[in-house]
Amino acid sequence: MIFIDNEGITKPQINLALEEYALRNFGESEDYLLFYINEPSIIIGRNQNTLEEINDEYVREHGIHIVRRMSGGGAVYHDFGNLNFSFITKYKQENLNNFLKFNEPVIRILKEMGVPAEMSGRNDILADGKKISGNAQFSTGKRMFSHGTLLFNSDLGEVANALNVKMSKIESKGHKSVRSRVANIIEFIDDKDMSVADFRQRILDGLYKDRENFETYTLTEDEWKSVHKLKDGKYGNWDWNFGKSPKFNIQRTKRFPVGEIDLRLDVQKGHIKNLKIYGDFFGKESVQEVEELLQGVRYEPEVIAASMEKVDVTEYFGNIEKEQFLNLVYGEDEVK
Repeated sequence: MIFIDNEGITKPQINLALEEYALRNFGESEDYLLFYINEPSIIIGRNQNTLEEINDEYVREHGIHIVRRMSGGGAVYHDFGNLNFSFITKYKQENLNNFLKFNEPVIRILKEMGVPAEMSGRNDILADGKKISGNAQFSTGKRMFSHGTLLFNSDLGEVANALNVKMSKIESKGHKSVRSRVANIIEFIDDKDMSVADFRQRILDGLYKDRENFETYTLTEDEWKSVHKLKDGKYGNWDWNFGKSPKFNIQRTKRFPVGEIDLRLDVQKGHIKNLKIYGDFFGKESVQEVEELLQGVRYEPEVIAASMEKVDVTEYFGNIEKEQFLNLVYGEDEVK
């Protein structure tokens, strides 16, 4: 097995690009191991609707990265207390969805540290009934990776904040996450002063014992350029992270002093494909003009606001502020 040195990079867009680059370009006869730690971020499963998984307003306010990964499964929160691992191997039919095969050495090392770790269900590692690791896989048909998270000392309060969806009236065929009770690994070990760097080394040392001729690979300058090119074209791209969400529709309704405004939106590939506005408000101009104006616009608050910049919303809805209308089109639900 060859250990890939990611050189301490914590940008999730680069780390996921590195993982895919290694999968598609490194030697087919070798097994590889990649570790990485990400800045605060939400990593979205391949088949998920991003807006169904995140507290969008909170995420934007706190600068939390949103990145879609290649593998399926649910959304996970990463921060500096979360260690991520990826085993990159030759594809074998018997290894697909066989998470226990890849996680057995990790579970063994955790048990040696005093953590009551065990595989549960298809792809989770639990300790005392609480989730400490989630796993997923992806295959090209020739190569595959099995990767997972290890919640070592993550901010579990931020996990709840970032994944507490505030736009609830979304309907899509995206794969929705199942929220589980989670715990940090540090809760189960004696050394409460252990850092995530120390933990990473413990896991790595334990894996070294399982393999002979364990070596470290450092990417060349040209390889890093290729990784960054992949990051720029995919993992750092809005179209991949948001626009790849399955088609969905959303209803946004609010009663204002001027009357109720009821919006029905169809969103495809991250863009508004159909918008209908209903309500008992009184306006001078036809709301069809607003519907047509937003047709094809990217469903993102800044882009919607730019499209409405020259529009006087009072002409269509009566005496309401433009910001109120924009927040209705794209904003969190009202507290009932």
